[in-house]
Amino acid sequence: QVQLVESGGGLVQPGGSLRLSCAASGRTFSNYAMGWFRQAPGKEREFVAAVNWSGGRTSYHDSAKGRFTISRDNAKNTVYLQMNSLKPEDTAVYYCAARSSINLYTSPDQYEYWGQGTQVTVSS
Repeated sequence: QVQLVESGGGLVQPGGSLRLSCAASGRTFSNYAMGWFRQAPGKEREFVAAVNWSGGRTSYHDSAKGRFTISRDNAKNTVYLQMNSLKPEDTAVYYCAARSSINLYTSPDQYEYWGQGTQVTVSS
């Protein structure tokens, strides 16, 4: 079992930045692929970014490319999502997810564990 706790969400103006963190506990963090997803009201949960076990491979949704950066620190059991140039359409609850694998995954159905989510609101 892996427990995931997100933090770092909040209210930010368009063009601003936020860094989300997801702290993991319970198992060897480096055994897990990690992903970030988001869900806006009335919409399905969508992929944002993913990273493999070592941090050497990443994948991004087109909407996140060039603005968001996923990274991980296996010594701290934490995965991060740096979000720059935020837009109102980035407003959503952001979730981190984990799967025991050396690969990386972009579909929510492929992940085993989820955090409770952190709200990100981009508004002036």
